[in-house]
Amino acid sequence: MGGVLTGFAIIGSVIAAGYLVGRLGILGEHARFVLSRIVFFVLAPCLLFTVLADADVHVLFSSLLVVSAITALVCFLAYGVIVFGLWRRPLADGAIGVASSGWVNANNIGIPVAVYVIGDPAYVAPVILIQLIVFTPILLTILDLRTRGRTSLGRILSQPVRNPIIIGSALGAILSVTQIELPDAVMEPFRLVGAAAVPVVLIGFGMSLHGRRALAPGAERKDVVLASAIKLAVMPVVAWLVGRFAFGLEDEQLFAVVVMAALPTAQNVFNYAQRYDRGGIVARDTVLITTVGSVPVLLVVAALLGPG
Repeated sequence: MGGVLTGFAIIGSVIAAGYLVGRLGILGEHARFVLSRIVFFVLAPCLLFTVLADADVHVLFSSLLVVSAITALVCFLAYGVIVFGLWRRPLADGAIGVASSGWVNANNIGIPVAVYVIGDPAYVAPVILIQLIVFTPILLTILDLRTRGRTSLGRILSQPVRNPIIIGSALGAILSVTQIELPDAVMEPFRLVGAAAVPVVLIGFGMSLHGRRALAPGAERKDVVLASAIKLAVMPVVAWLVGRFAFGLEDEQLFAVVVMAALPTAQNVFNYAQRYDRGGIVARDTVLITTVGSVPVLLVVAALLGPG
């Protein structure tokens, strides 16, 4: 229990610092744009390269990965049916909402929670892998094509090799699978630069909160409520049902997949929304609401499924 509260206290303090920076105007009017670009093109690729390179391949490609993938897809589908089928949202904006409903914060919150609550950071690696190697290319291809206004097969196929986040993740996964260990002199610069990704993302998120409030009146309000409800209430239950009854997971593994599903929406979704200027309000508010709401959800999961 203490680990969950400690992790969120650390994260909340950095977001608060970002809010103060935005309120005081310390970095100027273009700060959020600059921060989002340096995270997208430099910091996040380095972080994900090192995280996946150091991951145990046996944990990466396990039933935990499949359960996490199925759980996310169920949430994506539930949200998508409503916003596209009933509310007729534009594809790019709706795609950000879809991601917000089932894309978990495996880096910024997942890693400390895996360490403090589950006791093993390896459990977060399969979630990172499926989100970055599978979900990210799909989302970024949709955003890229819809915002640029043109579509071609070549551009779709080349999207993964043009995106720095996907490139960094893929290279890290290759090192893990092949069990190649690069010298510390090679890896350390990536670790040093990647270490800045989490605080910079959190500071940028905190800055975005200045002058705005969650669930402000507008067309996006019901999208935020729907995404937050699916993320907080539906996703952990789906993870438990799929893990327990479809894959027979028990004890620590079942606890791990449910904890990962109970994590809040990832700041990466907000970063992508900023990068492509689509669905920003939905991403920002869902991240905020689920970050706060996931604390009691994680406490309930720990009480029900955690080790004695």
